[in-house]
Amino acid sequence: MANIDVVDLGGKKVGSLELADEVFGQVNEALLWEAVKHHRAALRQGTHATKNRKLVSGSGKKLWKQKGTGRARIGSVRSPLWRHGGTVHGPQPRSYEYAFPRKKLLGALRSALAVKLADGKLTVVESLEAKEPKTKLYQAALKKLEAKKTALLVENGQTLGRNLLLGARNLPGVELMLNNEVHPYDLLRSERVIFSRPAMEKLQESLKKSVPRGRKSESRKAKVA
Repeated sequence: MANIDVVDLGGKKVGSLELADEVFGQVNEALLWEAVKHHRAALRQGTHATKNRKLVSGSGKKLWKQKGTGRARIGSVRSPLWRHGGTVHGPQPRSYEYAFPRKKLLGALRSALAVKLADGKLTVVESLEAKEPKTKLYQAALKKLEAKKTALLVENGQTLGRNLLLGARNLPGVELMLNNEVHPYDLLRSERVIFSRPAMEKLQESLKKSVPRGRKSESRKAKVA
């Protein structure tokens, strides 16, 4: 198992945390792509709409008689063949969301964590709670933790405090989430991911339980070798 340093908000090392090979061992890029595609599809509003024949304004009166005029037969000015007529088979409001298996989502989450660890963009702090609920304290802490552009703060629901909620909410490019709400898309789009120690331990424990049996046996064989 690999270890990661645990630091405080000042960037000083205060301990270490053991990372499970079942969670941080492999990266499945295809699974990551599927998870991101599913998440972005669910974000689409799907409010696009065109007016069909029944929704276009205009009279329903037949313009001229069917026969005897020498002109083409026509029933309504709202015909799709005419200018300002209805649209045929145009887009209508719909939901782009579709089902995504939970096991695949958890597998993508393990891959996203492994990517962040390999890129050196994963940080674990002893606690995300500052002394006071002030934005400038968290702004200074993020600079010391090398969070330059965007940062994702992940906290455990049982240790989430008022100082963190009030101090980090006004920082641009900073998002606060709970460990049971993290999505692979959130991890990949943030430059720096910062976990509190309780949040990382809780998330790692739940991800280890969801690992398929085949992968667990492979990790055990690697330890014996």
